[in-house]
Amino acid sequence: MSALLPVLGATLAATAALFFALWLVSLALRDASIVDVFWGLAFVGIAATAWAVTPAPSARATVALALVALWGGRLAAYLAWRNWGQGEDFRYQAMRRHHGARFPWVSLYTVFGLQAALAWIVSLPVQAAIASPGPAGLGALDAVGVALFAIGLGFETVGDLQLARFKADPANRGKVMDRGLWAWTRHPNYFGDAVVWWGLFALACATPGGWITALGPALMTFLLLRVSGVALLERSIRKRRPDYEAYVRRTSAFFPRPPKRTP
Repeated sequence: MSALLPVLGATLAATAALFFALWLVSLALRDASIVDVFWGLAFVGIAATAWAVTPAPSARATVALALVALWGGRLAAYLAWRNWGQGEDFRYQAMRRHHGARFPWVSLYTVFGLQAALAWIVSLPVQAAIASPGPAGLGALDAVGVALFAIGLGFETVGDLQLARFKADPANRGKVMDRGLWAWTRHPNYFGDAVVWWGLFALACATPGGWITALGPALMTFLLLRVSGVALLERSIRKRRPDYEAYVRRTSAFFPRPPKRTP
């Protein structure tokens, strides 16, 4: 793992610089929501930095970079399209009202600094997969990783498309989306996100000592389930959608399964 140490230093510096620049832009725009759009691209930047500072990147390194670029680019494009013209997210508006004139400085470490640290930690498997000098050839674990990544990305992409199509129909205003993948899990996009990162972890496990980067996907899964994903979103939805409780009773929160039959 000695080859990983200089890569970790370079990616840490690049991540800090990126989020600091985003913070400055957010001050000019008075919109901290830009951090959400650039969340996926931050991982692309971390992977690209790791690849750039790694001497003679292996085939695995190139595969890892390509997969992260695909995931991060899709996520950023989707969030930019979804949030276009919506203004600052209500969460940041609430923080802005609470902190008043102190919000710009508070947001530096509670929003941008925190997300920089989380992105760097979550991306540890990618950094290990890119920086490791061997084994040079691709093997069974790499195939498992790519397969898991494809499954996760498929869940995210199809789930987002199904939800966007559902919301575009005026007849569905105020209704709960419970069709397609959303009939099997209340959060196919979050489930897919977690599977993507466990897939990337499999690539890291194909390298010596790569298993120690399990903290990355474990942290991402925890965030999706308990912090910024399922838990936060469902508290909000339950207040706005009276039919959501019935949906909860018949549909899995995270791991897909056939919907329960309810009276």
